[in-house]
Amino acid sequence: MTRSIYGKFVAVTLAVMFISSFLGFLFANVYYQWKLKPVNDAKVTQVALRVAAFYQENEELDLERYLNQMGDMGYQLLLTDGKAEQDYFGGDFRVKKLDQSIIKQVLAGETYHGIDQFDGGLFVTGFFDNQLKNSIGVPIKTPDGQKALFVRPDQEAQFGELRFFFALILMLTALISIILVFISTRMVARPIRKLTKATEKIAAGDFDVKLDTKRKDEIGQLGASFTKMTDELAAVDAARQEFVANVSHELQSPLTSMHGFAELLAQDELSEEERKSYLTLLSQETARLSRLTKQLLLLAFLDKETGNIGQETVELAPAIRKTIRMFEWKIQEKELSVTIDLSDAMVQGDAELIEQIWQNLLSNAVKYTPEQGSIEISSREQEDWVEIRVRNSGAPIPDEKLGKIFERFYRGDESRLRSGESSGLGLSIVEKIIKLSSGSISVRSEAEFGTEFVVRLKKANL
Repeated sequence: MTRSIYGKFVAVTLAVMFISSFLGFLFANVYYQWKLKPVNDAKVTQVALRVAAFYQENEELDLERYLNQMGDMGYQLLLTDGKAEQDYFGGDFRVKKLDQSIIKQVLAGETYHGIDQFDGGLFVTGFFDNQLKNSIGVPIKTPDGQKALFVRPDQEAQFGELRFFFALILMLTALISIILVFISTRMVARPIRKLTKATEKIAAGDFDVKLDTKRKDEIGQLGASFTKMTDELAAVDAARQEFVANVSHELQSPLTSMHGFAELLAQDELSEEERKSYLTLLSQETARLSRLTKQLLLLAFLDKETGNIGQETVELAPAIRKTIRMFEWKIQEKELSVTIDLSDAMVQGDAELIEQIWQNLLSNAVKYTPEQGSIEISSREQEDWVEIRVRNSGAPIPDEKLGKIFERFYRGDESRLRSGESSGLGLSIVEKIIKLSSGSISVRSEAEFGTEFVVRLKKANL
Protein backbone atom coordinates (compact mmCIF):
# COMPACT_ATOMS: atom_id res chain seq x y z
CA MET A 1 0.00 0.00 0.00
CA THR A 2 2.87 2.38 0.82
CA ARG A 3 3.99 2.43 -2.81
CA SER A 4 0.77 4.21 -3.87
CA ILE A 5 0.20 7.88 -3.22
CA TYR A 6 -2.68 6.87 -0.93
CA GLY A 7 -0.40 4.67 1.16
CA LYS A 8 2.36 7.26 1.23
CA PHE A 9 -0.07 9.99 2.27
CA VAL A 10 -1.40 7.81 5.11
CA ALA A 11 2.11 6.86 6.19
CA VAL A 12 3.30 10.48 6.17
CA THR A 13 0.23 11.66 8.09
CA LEU A 14 0.60 8.95 10.73
CA ALA A 15 4.32 9.70 10.97
CA VAL A 16 3.53 13.39 11.50
CA MET A 17 1.04 12.45 14.23
CA PHE A 18 3.57 10.19 15.92
CA ILE A 19 6.43 12.69 15.71
CA SER A 20 4.27 15.57 16.88
CA SER A 21 3.00 13.48 19.82
CA PHE A 22 6.55 12.47 20.70
CA LEU A 23 7.82 16.05 20.51
CA GLY A 24 4.84 17.29 22.50
CA PHE A 25 5.59 14.72 25.20
CA LEU A 26 9.27 15.69 25.14
CA PHE A 27 8.58 19.43 25.40
CA ALA A 28 6.04 18.84 28.18
CA ASN A 29 8.69 17.00 30.18
CA VAL A 30 11.23 19.75 29.53
CA TYR A 31 8.67 22.27 30.74
CA TYR A 32 8.08 20.22 33.87
CA GLN A 33 11.81 19.87 34.59
CA TRP A 34 12.53 23.56 34.24
CA LYS A 35 9.30 25.22 35.34
CA LEU A 36 6.86 23.01 37.24
CA LYS A 37 9.23 20.83 39.26
CA PRO A 38 10.43 23.62 41.57
CA VAL A 39 6.81 24.72 42.08
CA ASN A 40 5.74 21.16 42.89
CA ASP A 41 8.70 20.79 45.25
CA ALA A 42 7.66 23.93 47.13
CA LYS A 43 4.06 22.75 47.46
CA VAL A 44 4.97 19.32 48.82
CA THR A 45 7.54 20.95 51.14
CA GLN A 46 4.79 23.09 52.65
CA VAL A 47 2.66 19.99 53.17
CA ALA A 48 5.50 18.10 54.86
CA LEU A 49 6.38 21.05 57.13
CA ARG A 50 2.74 21.48 58.12
CA VAL A 51 2.41 17.79 58.94
CA ALA A 52 5.45 17.99 61.21
CA ALA A 53 4.40 21.33 62.76
CA PHE A 54 0.83 20.18 63.42
CA TYR A 55 2.06 17.09 65.29
CA GLN A 56 4.54 19.07 67.34
CA GLU A 57 1.80 21.54 68.27
CA ASN A 58 -0.45 18.67 69.29
CA GLU A 59 1.79 16.23 71.09
CA GLU A 60 -1.16 14.34 72.50
CA LEU A 61 -1.79 12.93 69.01
CA ASP A 62 -0.92 9.34 68.24
CA LEU A 63 1.80 9.84 65.62
CA GLU A 64 1.22 6.49 63.91
CA ARG A 65 -2.51 7.04 63.71
CA TYR A 66 -1.99 10.60 62.49
CA LEU A 67 0.36 9.51 59.72
CA ASN A 68 -2.04 6.74 58.70
CA GLN A 69 -4.73 9.37 58.26
CA MET A 70 -2.35 11.40 56.09
CA GLY A 71 -1.73 8.28 54.02
CA ASP A 72 -5.48 7.79 53.63
CA MET A 73 -5.72 11.36 52.36
CA GLY A 74 -3.47 10.53 49.39
CA TYR A 75 0.12 10.75 50.60
CA GLN A 76 3.02 8.34 50.86
CA LEU A 77 5.11 8.70 54.02
CA LEU A 78 8.18 7.22 55.64
CA LEU A 79 9.10 7.79 59.29
CA THR A 80 12.59 6.67 60.25
CA ASP A 81 15.16 7.23 62.97
CA GLY A 82 17.99 6.48 60.59
CA LYS A 83 18.61 3.13 62.22
CA ALA A 84 16.45 0.07 62.21
CA GLU A 85 13.10 1.78 62.64
CA GLN A 86 11.30 2.44 59.35
CA ASP A 87 7.53 2.87 59.22
CA TYR A 88 5.66 3.36 55.93
CA PHE A 89 2.22 4.94 55.66
CA GLY A 90 -0.18 5.34 52.76
CA GLY A 91 0.65 4.01 49.33
CA ASP A 92 3.71 1.87 48.80
CA PHE A 93 6.85 3.30 47.20
CA ARG A 94 7.90 1.56 44.01
CA VAL A 95 11.58 2.13 44.85
CA LYS A 96 12.47 2.45 48.54
CA LYS A 97 16.17 3.01 48.14
CA LEU A 98 17.45 6.14 49.90
CA ASP A 99 21.00 7.15 50.73
CA GLN A 100 21.82 7.13 54.43
CA SER A 101 23.44 10.53 54.06
CA ILE A 102 20.06 12.02 53.13
CA ILE A 103 18.45 10.58 56.26
CA LYS A 104 21.25 11.97 58.41
CA GLN A 105 20.84 15.34 56.71
CA VAL A 106 17.16 15.46 57.64
CA LEU A 107 17.82 14.19 61.21
CA ALA A 108 20.25 17.07 61.56
CA GLY A 109 17.37 19.50 60.97
CA GLU A 110 17.65 20.21 57.25
CA THR A 111 14.90 19.88 54.69
CA TYR A 112 15.49 17.39 51.87
CA HIS A 113 14.17 18.69 48.51
CA GLY A 114 14.10 15.36 46.68
CA ILE A 115 11.47 16.43 44.16
CA ASP A 116 13.49 19.39 42.93
CA GLN A 117 16.72 17.39 42.93
CA PHE A 118 15.21 14.30 41.30
CA ASP A 119 16.65 13.67 37.83
CA GLY A 120 13.96 11.77 35.96
CA GLY A 121 15.39 12.57 32.51
CA LEU A 122 13.46 14.12 29.62
CA PHE A 123 11.42 11.05 28.75
CA VAL A 124 9.87 10.24 32.13
CA THR A 125 7.89 12.91 33.94
CA GLY A 126 9.45 13.05 37.41
CA PHE A 127 6.17 14.06 38.95
CA PHE A 128 4.85 10.53 38.47
CA ASP A 129 8.03 8.61 39.33
CA ASN A 130 7.14 6.76 42.51
CA GLN A 131 10.52 6.59 44.24
CA LEU A 132 11.38 7.36 47.84
CA LYS A 133 14.15 9.71 46.84
CA ASN A 134 11.54 11.68 44.82
CA SER A 135 10.03 13.04 48.02
CA ILE A 136 10.39 15.83 50.61
CA GLY A 137 12.17 15.07 53.86
CA VAL A 138 11.64 17.15 57.03
CA PRO A 139 12.72 16.61 60.65
CA ILE A 140 10.03 15.84 63.22
CA LYS A 141 10.35 15.67 67.00
CA THR A 142 8.71 12.69 68.66
CA PRO A 143 8.69 11.36 72.21
CA ASP A 144 11.31 8.87 71.04
CA GLY A 145 13.58 11.59 69.76
CA GLN A 146 14.33 13.31 66.45
CA LYS A 147 13.16 11.43 63.37
CA ALA A 148 13.03 12.03 59.63
CA LEU A 149 9.69 12.23 57.83
CA PHE A 150 9.60 11.80 54.05
CA VAL A 151 6.43 12.81 52.18
CA ARG A 152 5.27 12.71 48.58
CA PRO A 153 1.79 12.75 47.00
CA ASP A 154 0.34 9.37 46.10
CA GLN A 155 -0.38 10.04 42.42
CA GLU A 156 -2.30 6.81 42.02
CA ALA A 157 -4.68 7.68 44.85
CA GLN A 158 -5.08 11.33 43.89
CA PHE A 159 -5.16 11.10 40.11
CA GLY A 160 -5.77 7.43 39.34
CA GLU A 161 -9.26 7.80 37.82
CA LEU A 162 -8.34 11.11 36.20
CA ARG A 163 -5.28 9.54 34.57
CA PHE A 164 -7.44 6.71 33.24
CA PHE A 165 -9.93 9.27 31.93
CA PHE A 166 -7.25 11.24 30.10
CA ALA A 167 -5.66 8.05 28.78
CA LEU A 168 -9.05 6.97 27.41
CA ILE A 169 -9.51 10.37 25.75
CA LEU A 170 -6.02 10.12 24.24
CA MET A 171 -6.63 6.62 22.89
CA LEU A 172 -10.01 7.52 21.41
CA THR A 173 -8.56 10.69 19.89
CA ALA A 174 -5.72 8.73 18.29
CA LEU A 175 -8.08 6.03 16.99
CA ILE A 176 -10.58 8.49 15.55
CA SER A 177 -7.75 10.53 14.02
CA ILE A 178 -6.30 7.47 12.29
CA ILE A 179 -9.72 6.49 10.89
CA LEU A 180 -10.32 10.03 9.63
CA VAL A 181 -6.84 10.06 8.08
CA PHE A 182 -7.65 6.91 6.07
CA ILE A 183 -11.03 8.31 4.97
CA SER A 184 -9.80 11.79 4.08
CA THR A 185 -6.73 10.42 2.31
CA ARG A 186 -8.88 8.12 0.19
CA MET A 187 -11.00 11.10 -0.84
CA VAL A 188 -7.89 13.08 -1.77
CA ALA A 189 -6.34 10.13 -3.67
CA ARG A 190 -9.51 9.24 -5.62
CA PRO A 191 -9.05 11.82 -8.43
CA ILE A 192 -5.38 10.89 -8.64
CA ARG A 193 -6.38 7.24 -9.15
CA LYS A 194 -8.69 8.33 -11.95
CA LEU A 195 -5.80 10.23 -13.47
CA THR A 196 -3.64 7.09 -13.24
CA LYS A 197 -6.26 5.00 -15.06
CA ALA A 198 -6.52 7.69 -17.73
CA THR A 199 -2.75 7.60 -18.13
CA GLU A 200 -2.87 3.82 -18.58
CA LYS A 201 -5.51 4.20 -21.31
CA ILE A 202 -3.33 6.71 -23.13
CA ALA A 203 -0.34 4.37 -22.81
CA ALA A 204 -2.49 1.72 -24.51
CA GLY A 205 -3.17 4.09 -27.39
CA ASP A 206 -6.67 5.22 -26.37
CA PHE A 207 -6.72 9.02 -26.37
CA ASP A 208 -10.48 9.27 -25.78
CA VAL A 209 -10.08 10.17 -22.10
CA LYS A 210 -12.38 12.52 -20.21
CA LEU A 211 -11.51 13.94 -16.79
CA ASP A 212 -13.40 16.15 -14.38
CA THR A 213 -12.06 19.65 -15.02
CA LYS A 214 -14.79 21.48 -13.07
CA ARG A 215 -12.85 21.42 -9.82
CA LYS A 216 -11.29 24.74 -8.88
CA ASP A 217 -8.37 23.31 -6.89
CA GLU A 218 -4.99 21.99 -8.01
CA ILE A 219 -6.53 18.63 -9.01
CA GLY A 220 -8.90 20.44 -11.37
CA GLN A 221 -6.01 22.37 -12.89
CA LEU A 222 -4.10 19.13 -13.31
CA GLY A 223 -7.12 17.53 -15.01
CA ALA A 224 -7.42 20.44 -17.42
CA SER A 225 -3.72 20.28 -18.24
CA PHE A 226 -3.95 16.52 -18.67
CA THR A 227 -6.87 16.85 -21.10
CA LYS A 228 -4.95 19.40 -23.12
CA MET A 229 -1.90 17.14 -23.14
CA THR A 230 -4.05 14.21 -24.32
CA ASP A 231 -5.35 16.20 -27.27
CA GLU A 232 -1.81 17.18 -28.20
CA LEU A 233 -0.60 13.58 -27.89
CA ALA A 234 -3.39 12.40 -30.17
CA ALA A 235 -2.35 14.94 -32.78
CA VAL A 236 1.31 13.99 -32.41
CA ASP A 237 0.47 10.28 -32.72
CA ALA A 238 -1.49 10.88 -35.91
CA ALA A 239 1.38 12.91 -37.35
CA ARG A 240 3.87 10.22 -36.34
CA GLN A 241 1.87 7.49 -38.07
CA GLU A 242 1.74 9.59 -41.22
CA PHE A 243 5.47 10.24 -41.06
CA VAL A 244 6.34 6.61 -40.39
CA ALA A 245 4.09 5.56 -43.25
CA ASN A 246 6.27 7.60 -45.65
CA VAL A 247 9.69 6.61 -44.32
CA SER A 248 8.92 3.15 -42.99
CA HIS A 249 11.72 0.69 -42.56
CA GLU A 250 9.75 -1.53 -44.93
CA LEU A 251 11.53 0.37 -47.69
CA GLN A 252 14.71 -1.30 -46.53
CA SER A 253 13.60 -4.80 -47.58
CA PRO A 254 13.46 -4.20 -51.38
CA LEU A 255 16.52 -1.97 -51.26
CA THR A 256 18.50 -4.72 -49.54
CA SER A 257 17.37 -7.24 -52.17
CA MET A 258 18.33 -4.86 -54.97
CA HIS A 259 21.75 -4.38 -53.43
CA GLY A 260 22.24 -8.15 -53.17
CA PHE A 261 21.29 -8.72 -56.82
CA ALA A 262 23.63 -5.91 -57.89
CA GLU A 263 26.52 -7.62 -56.12
CA LEU A 264 25.64 -10.92 -57.76
CA LEU A 265 25.53 -9.25 -61.16
CA ALA A 266 29.03 -7.93 -60.58
CA GLN A 267 30.44 -11.45 -60.46
CA ASP A 268 32.30 -12.39 -63.65
CA GLU A 269 31.52 -16.10 -63.46
CA LEU A 270 27.76 -15.58 -63.92
CA SER A 271 26.22 -17.14 -67.01
CA GLU A 272 24.17 -15.01 -69.35
CA GLU A 273 21.00 -16.80 -68.28
CA GLU A 274 21.68 -16.13 -64.59
CA ARG A 275 22.50 -12.51 -65.32
CA LYS A 276 19.20 -12.01 -67.15
CA SER A 277 17.34 -13.69 -64.32
CA TYR A 278 18.90 -11.42 -61.72
CA LEU A 279 18.27 -8.35 -63.89
CA THR A 280 14.61 -9.34 -64.13
CA LEU A 281 14.39 -9.71 -60.36
CA LEU A 282 16.17 -6.39 -59.90
CA SER A 283 13.65 -4.70 -62.16
CA GLN A 284 10.82 -6.32 -60.26
CA GLU A 285 12.23 -5.10 -56.96
CA THR A 286 12.49 -1.58 -58.32
CA ALA A 287 8.84 -1.67 -59.28
CA ARG A 288 7.94 -3.21 -55.92
CA LEU A 289 9.77 -0.39 -54.15
CA SER A 290 7.49 2.10 -55.87
CA ARG A 291 4.43 0.06 -55.01
CA LEU A 292 5.56 -0.36 -51.40
CA THR A 293 5.61 3.39 -50.85
CA LYS A 294 2.00 3.56 -51.98
CA GLN A 295 1.15 0.59 -49.76
CA LEU A 296 2.58 2.30 -46.69
CA LEU A 297 0.47 5.36 -47.41
CA LEU A 298 -2.47 3.02 -47.84
CA LEU A 299 -1.80 1.39 -44.45
CA ALA A 300 -1.89 4.78 -42.78
CA PHE A 301 -5.35 5.23 -44.27
CA LEU A 302 -6.39 1.66 -43.45
CA ASP A 303 -5.81 2.29 -39.76
CA LYS A 304 -9.26 3.82 -39.79
CA GLU A 305 -10.81 0.96 -41.74
CA THR A 306 -12.79 -1.75 -39.97
CA GLY A 307 -14.03 -3.88 -42.88
CA ASN A 308 -12.24 -6.43 -45.04
CA ILE A 309 -9.98 -5.32 -47.88
CA GLY A 310 -9.12 -7.17 -51.08
CA GLN A 311 -11.28 -9.90 -52.50
CA GLU A 312 -8.75 -11.24 -54.99
CA THR A 313 -7.84 -14.87 -55.37
CA VAL A 314 -4.14 -15.17 -54.52
CA GLU A 315 -1.96 -18.18 -55.24
CA LEU A 316 -0.04 -18.90 -52.10
CA ALA A 317 2.93 -21.06 -53.18
CA PRO A 318 4.23 -18.90 -56.09
CA ALA A 319 4.15 -15.76 -53.96
CA ILE A 320 6.16 -17.40 -51.17
CA ARG A 321 8.68 -18.95 -53.59
CA LYS A 322 9.16 -15.59 -55.26
CA THR A 323 9.87 -14.03 -51.86
CA ILE A 324 12.43 -16.72 -51.08
CA ARG A 325 14.29 -15.92 -54.34
CA MET A 326 14.46 -12.27 -53.28
CA PHE A 327 16.47 -13.30 -50.22
CA GLU A 328 18.50 -15.97 -52.02
CA TRP A 329 21.78 -14.09 -51.84
CA LYS A 330 21.46 -13.64 -48.07
CA ILE A 331 20.42 -17.27 -47.61
CA GLN A 332 23.52 -18.39 -49.49
CA GLU A 333 25.72 -15.99 -47.59
CA LYS A 334 24.62 -17.45 -44.22
CA GLU A 335 24.49 -21.01 -45.59
CA LEU A 336 20.91 -21.46 -44.43
CA SER A 337 18.83 -24.55 -45.06
CA VAL A 338 15.35 -23.70 -46.41
CA THR A 339 12.64 -26.38 -46.40
CA ILE A 340 9.39 -25.73 -48.31
CA ASP A 341 6.23 -27.78 -48.03
CA LEU A 342 3.44 -25.77 -49.64
CA SER A 343 0.09 -26.86 -51.01
CA ASP A 344 -1.62 -25.37 -54.03
CA ALA A 345 -4.03 -23.49 -51.79
CA MET A 346 -5.63 -20.23 -52.88
CA VAL A 347 -6.35 -17.49 -50.37
CA GLN A 348 -8.56 -14.43 -50.48
CA GLY A 349 -7.20 -10.94 -50.11
CA ASP A 350 -5.08 -8.22 -51.68
CA ALA A 351 -2.23 -9.82 -53.65
CA GLU A 352 0.33 -7.08 -53.01
CA LEU A 353 -0.49 -6.78 -49.31
CA ILE A 354 -0.42 -10.55 -48.79
CA GLU A 355 2.94 -10.67 -50.56
CA GLN A 356 4.10 -8.08 -48.03
CA ILE A 357 3.33 -10.60 -45.27
CA TRP A 358 5.85 -13.14 -46.64
CA GLN A 359 8.44 -10.47 -47.33
CA ASN A 360 8.35 -9.28 -43.73
CA LEU A 361 8.22 -12.72 -42.14
CA LEU A 362 10.96 -14.18 -44.34
CA SER A 363 13.08 -11.07 -43.96
CA ASN A 364 12.98 -11.50 -40.17
CA ALA A 365 13.55 -15.25 -40.44
CA VAL A 366 16.67 -14.81 -42.58
CA LYS A 367 17.91 -11.94 -40.44
CA TYR A 368 17.63 -13.75 -37.09
CA THR A 369 18.54 -17.29 -38.10
CA PRO A 370 22.17 -18.06 -37.19
CA GLU A 371 24.62 -19.14 -39.84
CA GLN A 372 24.04 -22.69 -41.09
CA GLY A 373 20.62 -22.60 -39.43
CA SER A 374 17.33 -23.68 -40.92
CA ILE A 375 14.07 -22.12 -42.10
CA GLU A 376 10.92 -24.19 -42.60
CA ILE A 377 7.88 -22.95 -44.55
CA SER A 378 4.77 -25.09 -44.75
CA SER A 379 1.06 -24.74 -45.38
CA ARG A 380 -1.96 -26.79 -44.46
CA GLU A 381 -5.48 -26.49 -45.79
CA GLN A 382 -8.47 -26.58 -43.49
CA GLU A 383 -12.15 -26.34 -44.28
CA ASP A 384 -12.33 -22.56 -44.62
CA TRP A 385 -8.77 -21.58 -43.83
CA VAL A 386 -5.22 -22.00 -45.00
CA GLU A 387 -2.61 -22.20 -42.24
CA ILE A 388 0.92 -21.10 -43.14
CA ARG A 389 3.85 -21.70 -40.78
CA VAL A 390 7.18 -19.91 -41.02
CA ARG A 391 9.69 -21.37 -38.57
CA ASN A 392 13.37 -20.56 -38.11
CA SER A 393 16.00 -21.96 -35.78
CA GLY A 394 17.97 -19.86 -33.33
CA ALA A 395 17.67 -18.29 -29.93
CA PRO A 396 14.09 -17.74 -28.71
CA ILE A 397 12.47 -14.37 -28.19
CA PRO A 398 12.34 -13.59 -24.44
CA ASP A 399 8.87 -13.97 -22.92
CA GLU A 400 8.77 -10.37 -21.73
CA LYS A 401 9.25 -9.18 -25.33
CA LEU A 402 7.24 -11.82 -27.14
CA GLY A 403 3.96 -10.09 -26.36
CA LYS A 404 5.25 -6.76 -27.68
CA ILE A 405 6.62 -7.71 -31.09
CA PHE A 406 3.40 -6.75 -32.88
CA GLU A 407 3.30 -3.30 -31.25
CA ARG A 408 3.97 -0.41 -33.55
CA PHE A 409 7.35 1.28 -33.19
CA TYR A 410 8.50 -1.43 -30.79
CA ARG A 411 12.16 -2.29 -31.20
CA GLY A 412 13.86 -4.76 -28.89
CA ASP A 413 17.40 -4.15 -27.72
CA GLU A 414 18.53 -7.71 -28.30
CA SER A 415 19.65 -9.03 -31.67
CA ARG A 416 16.80 -11.53 -31.67
CA LEU A 417 14.38 -8.67 -32.13
CA ARG A 418 14.47 -5.85 -34.61
CA SER A 419 17.71 -4.03 -35.18
CA GLY A 420 18.03 -0.46 -34.03
CA GLU A 421 18.02 0.89 -37.59
CA SER A 422 14.43 -0.19 -38.24
CA SER A 423 11.29 1.69 -37.30
CA GLY A 424 9.65 -1.30 -35.65
CA LEU A 425 6.72 -1.45 -38.06
CA GLY A 426 7.38 -4.72 -39.89
CA LEU A 427 5.37 -7.14 -37.77
CA SER A 428 2.72 -4.55 -36.93
CA ILE A 429 2.12 -4.12 -40.68
CA VAL A 430 1.87 -7.89 -41.04
CA GLU A 431 -0.68 -8.08 -38.25
CA LYS A 432 -2.69 -5.19 -39.73
CA ILE A 433 -2.82 -6.77 -43.19
CA ILE A 434 -3.85 -10.14 -41.78
CA LYS A 435 -6.61 -8.63 -39.64
CA LEU A 436 -7.94 -6.64 -42.59
CA SER A 437 -7.92 -9.92 -44.54
CA SER A 438 -10.08 -11.54 -41.80
CA GLY A 439 -7.17 -13.74 -40.75
CA SER A 440 -5.07 -14.21 -37.64
CA ILE A 441 -1.41 -14.53 -36.67
CA SER A 442 0.27 -16.05 -33.63
CA VAL A 443 3.84 -16.68 -32.58
CA ARG A 444 5.62 -19.36 -30.59
CA SER A 445 9.23 -19.06 -29.48
CA GLU A 446 11.04 -21.64 -27.36
CA ALA A 447 14.57 -22.88 -26.81
CA GLU A 448 15.60 -25.80 -29.06
CA PHE A 449 12.48 -25.14 -31.13
CA GLY A 450 13.17 -21.71 -32.53
CA THR A 451 10.54 -19.17 -33.49
CA GLU A 452 7.43 -19.97 -35.48
CA PHE A 453 4.82 -17.61 -36.91
CA VAL A 454 1.47 -19.19 -37.73
CA VAL A 455 -0.68 -17.26 -40.23
CA ARG A 456 -4.29 -18.23 -40.92
CA LEU A 457 -5.88 -16.73 -44.05
CA LYS A 458 -9.33 -17.23 -45.45
CA LYS A 459 -9.46 -19.81 -48.26
CA ALA A 460 -10.59 -18.40 -51.59
CA ASN A 461 -13.98 -19.47 -52.88
CA LEU A 462 -13.39 -21.02 -56.34
